Amino acid sequence: MLKAKVHSIETFGTVDGPGIRYIIFFQGCPLRCKYCHNRDTWDRNCGKEYTVDELMQDIIKYDSYMKFSGGGVTASGGEATLQAEFLTELFARCREMGIHTCLDTSGFVDIQKIDKLLDYTDLVLLDIKHMDSDKSKKLTGVGNEKSLKLARHLDERCIPVWIRQVLIPGITDDVENLKSLGQFIASLNNVDRVELLPYHGMGIHKWESMGLEYELKDVKEPTAEDVKRASEIVEAYGVSVYNNQQVK
Repeated sequence: MLKAKVHSIETFGTVDGPGIRYIIFFQGCPLRCKYCHNRDTWDRNCGKEYTVDELMQDIIKYDSYMKFSGGGVTASGGEATLQAEFLTELFARCREMGIHTCLDTSGFVDIQKIDKLLDYTDLVLLDIKHMDSDKSKKLTGVGNEKSLKLARHLDERCIPVWIRQVLIPGITDDVENLKSLGQFIASLNNVDRVELLPYHGMGIHKWESMGLEYELKDVKEPTAEDVKRASEIVEAYGVSVYNNQQVK
């Protein structure tokens, strides 16, 4: 019987996919993002163990809310694709129940390991960390090659995607990166939404509580004007950037 390690579950999510969503934050992540606000998800050996049956029994409780709102189930993390076999079965079960499925991923995964999972995935939230691979590696510990390759693969398979990038002052908000992002997104035909997510320091306390140094503690959160400027650079390539209401 397949089992997975889960960090936490949110039963009324409204930002990680359309409608009201049941969000499963899977335990374990291969990235080491300096701005991670879920630092306690990195260790795959932590978390609570679930079977697919156990999760489905809980998911079904919220079926009417999800379907009424056009929502569904979102697999996030950590990095949910680390437990791809389990997730494939879970999404297949959701598909049988007519429940919309969404995969929230960094894209740092070998495509052959998740192609079967994609058969049951209705939407992918793809978080592109940085368009410069070297800067991506400095920021997250890994380059961007796999993420961009997955974006192309999703386009080929006609699987809808929301492209996301965290707007971090002094790191991802430079003109060169934003132009590259706009050009890349413009080359895809399956992008339903583009989001520039304003950097925030809400996860700093987790790092501190674990006795860890948070390297970006002196980085200020972007203003609404900062986000507007960045959006205009991306939109110059015919791309529409979603207006995030959480911008301060």
